[in-house]
Amino acid sequence: MLSLLITPSSTSSRKARKWLVDHDIPFNERNMARHPLNGDEIKELLSLTENGCWDLVSRQSETFKRLNVGIEKLHLSQFIELLVAHPQILKRPILVDHEKLQIGFNEDEIRSFLPRELRKDEFKTLLAKTC
Repeated sequence: MLSLLITPSSTSSRKARKWLVDHDIPFNERNMARHPLNGDEIKELLSLTENGCWDLVSRQSETFKRLNVGIEKLHLSQFIELLVAHPQILKRPILVDHEKLQIGFNEDEIRSFLPRELRKDEFKTLLAKTC
């Protein structure tokens, strides 16, 4: 099952939720402000990233700037502890289904969560519109 990890104040989180609803994709939603991720959940996300720690961290976050932490110098366990203690530095939304991970909202990339047949139909429709 697809999980959508959000914070309600995030415009990108609202866009991702709307896109999933508009495309009738079932998902479990979790408000990370109310129910932060634990260490094991962060490890699971890290295992799906392409670029490791930097994929998860919002460098524009006021908290991240205030902490002034050199993430590249942290051991993995310290990094995980940092995210558990300061979940507001996580990028959002996070979409995950145990195989795929998308961080942030990107309308082209989110299509990978559509079932294959639906992706084919959408591609055909898009192709017909452009030709």
